[in-house]
Amino acid sequence: MGEVGQGLWEALQLLLRRDPALYEIVWLSLRVSGIALLISTLIGIPAGAALGLMRFPGRRLAVALVYTGMAFPPVVIGLFVYIMLSRNGPLGSLALEWMPRLFTPEAMIVAQIIIAFPLVAGFTMTSVMSVDPNLRLQVQALGASGWQTTLAVLEEARTGVITAVVAGFGGIISEVGAVMLVGGNIQGQTRVLTTAIVLETNKGNFGLAMALGLILLMFAFMTNFVILRLQGRSFE
Repeated sequence: MGEVGQGLWEALQLLLRRDPALYEIVWLSLRVSGIALLISTLIGIPAGAALGLMRFPGRRLAVALVYTGMAFPPVVIGLFVYIMLSRNGPLGSLALEWMPRLFTPEAMIVAQIIIAFPLVAGFTMTSVMSVDPNLRLQVQALGASGWQTTLAVLEEARTGVITAVVAGFGGIISEVGAVMLVGGNIQGQTRVLTTAIVLETNKGNFGLAMALGLILLMFAFMTNFVILRLQGRSFE
């Protein structure tokens, strides 16, 4: 317990004195995961709504792919992105200026988008499918267009949709394998909370590692808190 207690004490000191290195890592983590979540949400919610409301050829395959993506190992996604963006890869060989490069925050964002998208789309689809089908009939009977009907269903399923977004954030903010593969854990450039914890622990710097761990736990707690509140559960 001596090392644990000492580590916790050092972690509290780092948090209280606002250590620049610590908050640089936190800011980069929030920036990368925030951008990835925004893009995943903009794509995932419409995709999930379409899968839940529409019937089209190949829908079963699309649903199976979404469910597979929800359970896909993140480190394999990181490997896929690494291969695609490497110089000899299909995308890296194009040498386009707008193409993300390995060991940059942009590459990490790409990996996190691929991780978060199935979560957002899958939970949105499930929420939309749980809405009473009579609602669609009532809205359509009032003369609503297809888009208006979809928006009405999403409004009814808003709790589940928000939960999908929160779950997507929880899935990427705590991910380590994929971002380490494509980001490289470079100090001041691609070092985020999870990769920094691994590095500092290996270096024996338990104070900073625990400080980062406490912040990550705080994010995880906030994520679960929001989900539980949206589900209407009591905390008493």
